[in-house]
Amino acid sequence: MNKREKELKHFLDEKVLLYNSPSFIDSDPILIPHRFSKKEDQEISAFLAATIAWGQRKSIINNANKIMALMDESPYDFICNHQEKDLKRFEHFVHRTFNYADLIFFISSLKNIYLNTGGLEKAFCGDANSGFEAIQNFRTIFFDLPHEMRTEKHVSNPSKGSSSKRLNMFLRWMVRKDTAGVDLGIWNGISMSELSIPLDVHTGNVARKLGILNRKQNDRKSVEEIDASLRIFDPEDPVKYDFALFGLGVFEKY
Repeated sequence: MNKREKELKHFLDEKVLLYNSPSFIDSDPILIPHRFSKKEDQEISAFLAATIAWGQRKSIINNANKIMALMDESPYDFICNHQEKDLKRFEHFVHRTFNYADLIFFISSLKNIYLNTGGLEKAFCGDANSGFEAIQNFRTIFFDLPHEMRTEKHVSNPSKGSSSKRLNMFLRWMVRKDTAGVDLGIWNGISMSELSIPLDVHTGNVARKLGILNRKQNDRKSVEEIDASLRIFDPEDPVKYDFALFGLGVFEKY
């Protein structure tokens, strides 16, 4: 690393220490899977919370909690054992453009994944060598059942250049292990070193101000540009810097 890179790494490391702490959990959608102790409950609740993670964080958390309540606070049991009549309870659910029809398909596809393909971790990780490969693997399996085309917009498609913000965030939650206790780190099928930054408006703007992103769009190529710098700072755990970039943007209005 050159002098500038060392200075920037030091600055970002300090911000990681500040924001990668238990106090971060209460105001973030990661609060949802932290409510559970069983692996399957954690990954299902995390996946559904990440799916609706756009808009105001308070609204995201409230609506994710509604889904958990409608699943009798036992998402894995509900996914695997629900009957057709049990789905009627979701008919009034909506989060922005994610509605009843989308949620019903998600429930059906998750049931198929757990009963027939070995579960969410296998569906994502399989033979993946990167976060984007994991997302693409999952997307293929997830939409194997008949579905409305409108529902496809709720699962990122890296092959079409999507930054896959929400699913990269979900993978961070599932894969990343450290002592701070924010990310759950319950999956071993993909390496932390291969995770990608969950790129949103805040992290993109901060990355540009810091000089680690030149591209104007927030797309897959921008993620890969940021990843390249973050892997210089920490090759083993590059996405820990999500806490720094997000915290600088949201809490410090950097």
